[in-house]
Amino acid sequence: MTDFKRTLITTALPYANGPIHIGHLAGVYVPADIYVRYLRLKNEDVIMIGGSDEHGVPITLKAKNEGVTPQDVVDKFHKIIKDSFQKFGISFDVYSRTSAKIHHETASEIFRKLYDTGKLIEKTTEQYFDEANNQFLADRYITGTCPKCGFERAYGDQCESCGTALSPTELINPVSMISGNAPVLKETKHWYMPLDQYEPWLREWILEGHKEWKPNVYGQVKSWIDGGLQPRAVTRDLDWGVPVPVEGTEGKVLYVWFDAPIGYISATKELTPNWELYWKDKETRLLHFIGKDNIVFHCIIFPSMLKAEGTYNLPDNVPANEFLNLEGDKISTSRNWAVWLHEYLDEFPGKEDVLKYVLTANAPETKDNDFTWKDFQARNNNELVAILGNFVNRALVLTQKYFGGKVPECGALTDTDKETLASISLIKAEVEKSLDSFRFREALKNAMDLARLGNKYLADEEPWKVIKTDEERVKTILNISLQITANLTICLEPFLPFSMEKLRGFINLEKLDWEKFGETNLLKAGHQLNTPELLFEKIEDDVIEKQVQKLLDTKKANELAQAKASPAKENIEYDDFSKMDIRVGTVIEAEKVAKTKKLLKLKIDTGIDQRTVVSGIAEYYEPEALIGKQVSILVNLAPKNLKGIESQGMILCAENADGSLSVVSPDKIVKNGAEVK
Repeated sequence: MTDFKRTLITTALPYANGPIHIGHLAGVYVPADIYVRYLRLKNEDVIMIGGSDEHGVPITLKAKNEGVTPQDVVDKFHKIIKDSFQKFGISFDVYSRTSAKIHHETASEIFRKLYDTGKLIEKTTEQYFDEANNQFLADRYITGTCPKCGFERAYGDQCESCGTALSPTELINPVSMISGNAPVLKETKHWYMPLDQYEPWLREWILEGHKEWKPNVYGQVKSWIDGGLQPRAVTRDLDWGVPVPVEGTEGKVLYVWFDAPIGYISATKELTPNWELYWKDKETRLLHFIGKDNIVFHCIIFPSMLKAEGTYNLPDNVPANEFLNLEGDKISTSRNWAVWLHEYLDEFPGKEDVLKYVLTANAPETKDNDFTWKDFQARNNNELVAILGNFVNRALVLTQKYFGGKVPECGALTDTDKETLASISLIKAEVEKSLDSFRFREALKNAMDLARLGNKYLADEEPWKVIKTDEERVKTILNISLQITANLTICLEPFLPFSMEKLRGFINLEKLDWEKFGETNLLKAGHQLNTPELLFEKIEDDVIEKQVQKLLDTKKANELAQAKASPAKENIEYDDFSKMDIRVGTVIEAEKVAKTKKLLKLKIDTGIDQRTVVSGIAEYYEPEALIGKQVSILVNLAPKNLKGIESQGMILCAENADGSLSVVSPDKIVKNGAEVK
């Protein structure tokens, strides 16, 4: 398959402030597990590395809210995550954690080498500081209005509405998510990775050297590089994390994005004393399995770190997936809009492979995809039960019925028999081609074609009818059907490991290597099968209705929570309020801003003048519906450029429980320019 002697597979480190959900599984862990099981069946030297990401501000906030220590938080969720993976059958060779001593040591060593060799730059900058809580703010804990699209709940590092990468100082009206106050800028010293210096190398290494990468990965990386790379801080002000290993840096730790990928290295050290063979030997292939939100870190930032360090291998491929949605809505841990793995394992005992199957068959490989419980039920009942389970059950039950559960002798072959047996090797080639290209959804379909082949063969040959006139012919039909069954235990092993173990028990067969896939005499004549059972069972409507209702209850609870008024912010002085000049104005022109979903360009008669305001209300108002409408406008807000348009003020809106916006208007017509007091 490759010129490499061994393969190192890393999986994105799940953040230890919550459990695992199906989005994580579909994006990272199921495809990684399929691939590593495939390589193991081929007897290749391969290890799969995993672990919990346990540093960063969200951990400290959760600990503060719960009145416990950050270590308490990560201990709790590391156990939940690790146990869930184990029960679900994600076959890590090691599952470590970034709070481990070996990780702190490894991350410190790599930082120190970059520091000592002059690969980092030192900068004193102004960063947002929450005076009420006496702490610097992580980018994710600052919100405000996106300068690109006008979305009013953008984060300090990214707008989740338009996807634009941001810095906190670009936000309009930034607010601390911790205290609700406006943060202030304060000087602080940090070390930075000068990514701009690596831009020419990255352009050559990725854009020229890795055009075979998945288009969604290559495209995102190209967009980042073409946009120009900037130095990125590798340290931050915080007391939870890997302490910066430099004198005089108390209260500073390694930035979580810097230390987390080093967790792959420290976990490998934990696994084997031969760790350098997997990280530094040029005959080792490094693969990162991640979701699309981690593409930049694994394709630009981490490779730049490794390049700067100088002794580590760079990734050969990064087969990242897109996002999985749930019932048409984005999965959200904060809104509890998710199917949690530990809950699924409790509520669907023995059905680990059903979820693996559905997530693979519906994998978001090149674009976002959607999980629905109805599709889950349909794929189980119409594919696993009606195709795979039906074929296996018929082959085994008929053998039990006619020949006492012993594999019958294969007689003379018809053209149909020969064509059917030849198709096994053809299917093997297609499965391999798909797996080697990281097209797991396609690979599963190809593997299931073997079950479809068996089903069609049995349906066409009708041994239950032929037995009345030609027992010898039935022996051949069932022998071929059982050879297909034995081959299924190999080709579906990477996808459905629990079920194939069960099937091997039915046919009394040991686990076979991948090279045996395609052979047509895996079960010898006279081989005794065990008593057959159902491989899969139908999932009834009431089971699915219960899960759908669970989600509906979650949605209702979210709506009720949103309907409650948010707590009042801290008191301000009257003089602060009096600085705001809010007037009533009339919209005289309105049009959508090109290439945006949310922005409207409004021309408003304020009574003082006629001015242009860009507002993020396009989803809730048609332009023509606003013309002639009176609105409240903050007229003394500093102008801001939005999509090339200078916005001269802000219209006031109320946010409803569902997140929609309604403009604040007087209940009767007043003179333009009337002050709101």
